[in-house]
Amino acid sequence: MHAARDPAAFEEFYRRHIDGVTRFVARRITDPHLVADLTGDIFLAVLDSADSYRPGRGSETAWLYGIARNVVSVEWRRAARESQATSRIAGRRLLEPDDVSRLEERIDAEAAAREHREALAGLPEGERAVIELVVVDQLTTGEAATALGIGPVAVRVRLHRARKTLRAAAKRAQQPDGTSGSDTTTLSYLRGNA
Repeated sequence: MHAARDPAAFEEFYRRHIDGVTRFVARRITDPHLVADLTGDIFLAVLDSADSYRPGRGSETAWLYGIARNVVSVEWRRAARESQATSRIAGRRLLEPDDVSRLEERIDAEAAAREHREALAGLPEGERAVIELVVVDQLTTGEAATALGIGPVAVRVRLHRARKTLRAAAKRAQQPDGTSGSDTTTLSYLRGNA
C-alpha cells in the first residue's frame, strides 16, 4: 500500500475509511474514549503493516477490517485479563496498615533465608544435589554417594566446593556492621558441622 509512504495518499485513505472503522469499533466497544483510542491504534497499525497489504488477496477495506478486528481482539483480551485480576481481589479485605507492617517485618526477617536459597540455586547441579542430600536430608556422604550414583570421594569434593561457594556468598551477604543477616546455627553446614 503506497499510502504509508505518501502522506497525502494516507490522508485520503484515512478520510475514506475513518467513519466505517469508527462504526466498526463502536459496535464492539461502549466506552467513547476507548473507541477513539482504538480507532487511532488501527490507523497506526495500518501504517506499521502497510507493506503486508497484497491487492491480489483482497480489497484494502477487507485488509483494513482485518487489522481492526485484530486491534479490537487484543483490547478484549486485555480487558478480560484486567477483569479477571480485578475479580480475584473483589470482595477481599484490603490490608490494614498494621497487617502491612507485620508482613514487611516478616519479609525482612526472611531475607537471610532468601539469600541462602539464592546461593543454593547458584550452585552447579551436582554440588546442589550433594548439599541438599547431606544438609537438608541429613544423609551421610556414603549414602549421598549411593543416591547420586557417584563415589564417596566425589561427594566429599562436591560438598567441599559447595560449602566454599556458600561461605563466600554468606560473607558477601554480611551486613555493613559486620554481622550476618542470618542465625549462625543455620550456617553450621557451611563449616562442615552437619
